[in-house]
Amino acid sequence: MIYTVTLNPALDKEYRVVELSLNTVMRAAAVKEDYGGKGFNIARLLTAWGANCTALGLVGGHTGEILSKGLEKGGIATNFTWIGGETRTNISIVSDHAAGYFKVNEPGPHVSDVEIETLLHLIESLVQPDDWWILAGSLPPGVELDIYAHMITLIQREKGRAVLDSSGEAFKLGCRAAPFLIKPNVEELIQVSEMDGGKRNMDIEEMIGELHAAGVKNIILSGGKEKAICSNGTHIWEGIPPEIEEKNPIGAGDAMLAATVYCLSRKEPLQEAFAWGMAAGSAAAGLPGTQMPARTDVAQLLKKVIIKEE
Repeated sequence: MIYTVTLNPALDKEYRVVELSLNTVMRAAAVKEDYGGKGFNIARLLTAWGANCTALGLVGGHTGEILSKGLEKGGIATNFTWIGGETRTNISIVSDHAAGYFKVNEPGPHVSDVEIETLLHLIESLVQPDDWWILAGSLPPGVELDIYAHMITLIQREKGRAVLDSSGEAFKLGCRAAPFLIKPNVEELIQVSEMDGGKRNMDIEEMIGELHAAGVKNIILSGGKEKAICSNGTHIWEGIPPEIEEKNPIGAGDAMLAATVYCLSRKEPLQEAFAWGMAAGSAAAGLPGTQMPARTDVAQLLKKVIIKEE
């Protein structure tokens, strides 16, 4: 079983206008809604690929109802913890005729200690040995920064495998709880290293080595369309993605992590799972919006992924 946990989901609303203008009324020619959250993107791919997956998270109010019903309509199993606040809405305004955009993200609802305890009790009741738990995204107001560390400890105490994809202090504290797998980008890796007193001139392999020394078992370092790195503490692989016609890179990292965990949950070697993740990330970047790629399309790109051991 694979679970995803999204603590600060959002209803993403995109307004398309003829022209982007300040200090004037812009009238939308079209409106698009997406169910935002790294865990939701991951759950979409896993479900589409036939994995047994359930999306957990904190949702509330009318917007939470829209998210819940929309995900279930899309075939994604959910087991949400309901909170008193209103799930956030993020707004973007874009134009087909002009470069740039306006983007406003709400901080999210305040979450109480009681609501967090309810979620933790739910996780504790669900976790089983060999389950996979993907903890991804930012934290809403009111949530302690060590929440991911608590979840990782709880999950791995029961012999589940915790996967972490976050940033900042919450990510750093989560890494100290020794998750099975993390997926930072280079900026997040440097940020964590500097928080822990690392030197600014440390190279990537030194920073990866520090995380392994802290207990992190496996690391996938995403690098956009240039390359990615995968390390298990003994071997380091460099992955070169295939060339594609990029349409929207948003969500590519989620596709990468989802495909990687999908393969690992099927007992495939880390190196092979990494290659599938590289192909899935590239396939997602070649799709409009935040669509997740079909497994057959990823399999075609897999042939063009280059993996070499350093």
